Amino acid sequence: MRKIIFLITLLGLLTGRMAAQSVTVDAKIDSLQILIGEQTKITLEVSTDADKRAIFPVYTDTIVKGVEIIDIAKPDTQYLNDRKRLLIKQEYTITSFDSALYYLPPMQVLVDNKPYLSKALALKVYSVPLDTLRFYGPKPVMAAPFVWKDWYGVMACGILLIPFGFLLVYLIMRIFDNKPIIRKVKVEPKLPPHQLALQEIERIKAEKVWQKGMQKEYYTELTDALRGYIKDRFGFNALEMTSSEIIAKLLEVNDKDAIADLRSLFETADLVKFAKHNPLMNENDANLINAIDFINETKVQEDDNAKPQPTEITVIEKRSLRMKILLGVGIVILSIAVIASLIYIGTELYSYFA
Repeated sequence: MRKIIFLITLLGLLTGRMAAQSVTVDAKIDSLQILIGEQTKITLEVSTDADKRAIFPVYTDTIVKGVEIIDIAKPDTQYLNDRKRLLIKQEYTITSFDSALYYLPPMQVLVDNKPYLSKALALKVYSVPLDTLRFYGPKPVMAAPFVWKDWYGVMACGILLIPFGFLLVYLIMRIFDNKPIIRKVKVEPKLPPHQLALQEIERIKAEKVWQKGMQKEYYTELTDALRGYIKDRFGFNALEMTSSEIIAKLLEVNDKDAIADLRSLFETADLVKFAKHNPLMNENDANLINAIDFINETKVQEDDNAKPQPTEITVIEKRSLRMKILLGVGIVILSIAVIASLIYIGTELYSYFA
């Protein structure tokens, strides 16, 4: 009876030990000793049944104070024993920047929400040793070599500073010199109305547009020249009046005999422009002569050989508010440019010679 109880107890212990051995957690470190700033890796291994779920510890920046985590690799999973067992590996890359002996506590893994701990680790961090035999002390400060490229900006500012300065002085003098501007303007005299009209008729005669079949254009230009002469000679706006209105107005101020041929000319022009009348060649020439005769008969009698001389007038202009504003804006912009150039040149020279 005692033997049976002993065997049952031993079997229970072995079964519990096997159950306990179904999950194993182990932690290894690649190097126990590193220099400041060097890196090493911690490998956390979990062996468990394939049907169980393992959750690895999550760290943010450090494992313990002074030991920083640089990288966390993806877990590496391997199946064992005909896919009945799992071997999961997780790598943590760590470093430290303070020399000390660090105690790394056990890392906890949850397998089916049951915690399992690895063994504790240690890490020794050494400071970088100084080689006193090769320590030569601080070296003297050496002056930088002169390079023309470094002074292109200073030279450009110096070159632009001269015209900017002269222009600034000129604008300041202009804005304080508020005297009116006196200019002499030469006015060319206007030709008398009959001379202007005769010049236009001579041009029409020289072009001979009626000989090219352009009857409408010929009579339009001829009557326009006459309308302009009548407007300037008699003082009413013949350019905006019909032919009959012009003849009626002229009858009030002039001899009927001088207007008879002009009436025939306007009637022919209206027929050509509005009724597509095609006058004979001699009729076109006669109308041109009638226009010249009308101008000569009605012009103001004066010496046609006397050439009018140009006159000179004096124009006095005061400086406008707009001009004053423009001068003020120009002075402000140039002042800023000059001051900025001087500050830049002074800073560069000070930094070079200091």
